[in-house]
Amino acid sequence: MPEANKKQYQRLSDLVTQAMRLALDQKDVAIADILSRALEMSLTRNAGGRDFLERREMSDDVNKALDDLILLKKAAKGKLQK
Repeated sequence: MPEANKKQYQRLSDLVTQAMRLALDQKDVAIADILSRALEMSLTRNAGGRDFLERREMSDDVNKALDDLILLKKAAKGKLQK
């Protein structure tokens, strides 16, 4: 990745979101689905415990990517049923 595109403090979830966006743009349901699970894992790692309370909200980019995956899955399912 070129230095100009790197953020100083880029999180793993940011990179997974970018990869998922690319898979969605390419209409690759299988890869986008795998990346959605990786995204969930990267957002929730080191979380938990008896008294854990989630405080971090998903960004608009993450929510949009997940919504787009749902739409892509529905479109792909419709093509298979025809």
